[in-house]
Amino acid sequence: MSLFRDDGIVLRTQKLGEADRIITLLTRGHGRVRAVARGVRRTKSKFGARLEPFSHVDVQFFAKGSELVGRGLPLCTQSETIAPYGGGIVSDYARYTAGTVMLETAERFTDHEGEPAVQQYLLLVGGLRTLARGEHAPHLVLDAFLLRSLAVNGYAPSFTDCAKCGMPGPNRFFSVASGGSVCVDCRVPGSVVPSPQALELLGALLTGDWETADACEPRYVREGSGLVSAYLHWHMERGLRSLRYVEK
Repeated sequence: MSLFRDDGIVLRTQKLGEADRIITLLTRGHGRVRAVARGVRRTKSKFGARLEPFSHVDVQFFAKGSELVGRGLPLCTQSETIAPYGGGIVSDYARYTAGTVMLETAERFTDHEGEPAVQQYLLLVGGLRTLARGEHAPHLVLDAFLLRSLAVNGYAPSFTDCAKCGMPGPNRFFSVASGGSVCVDCRVPGSVVPSPQALELLGALLTGDWETADACEPRYVREGSGLVSAYLHWHMERGLRSLRYVEK
């Protein structure tokens, strides 16, 4: 019997029995964790209100073995709110749909429970914080999060130099299968010719140049979002269910 303590973001919840829930979290020290929270669906439960999606919480777990993730689900026995990001997200449709995609993406990129994914965790915390505060347009925050999630998981796209031969950019063509921008000699069937402004925007989102991103015209933002979506779907091999609800 062991106690564990960690902080994490609630990714989703599932009903269990009449009053319990299974809580899925992305934690700092243990990666993705599923745990049972007993009695949280009761009307008088203050504990349950802290374990809603988008919440950043400090959680205590009780596990039967010496490892948090084992044969059975651990119990979530205590939680304290670090930051209630949901309050600034769920009241706005654009923020809510963008945030939902971010949660699903983080869960998909952490396939194996119990394996630390600190970069993905910190990226999600920062993304939800920015989204909740309304510092930038929700679709820009989402695209920045998706690009950086791809990068920390080894799928960083190139928006200037050729992704295949390294020829200095900017290059005209873009291929999701090749890893981003490609030169004339490396282009493959299916390559597209995006506008230079859309590629500049995506490069700015990837590197955190918000001054450039915020000033971008809407038509180039939409074009850039289409490239991000295509690139993400290619590397995930199957689409995100929540992405269809994001306003374009």
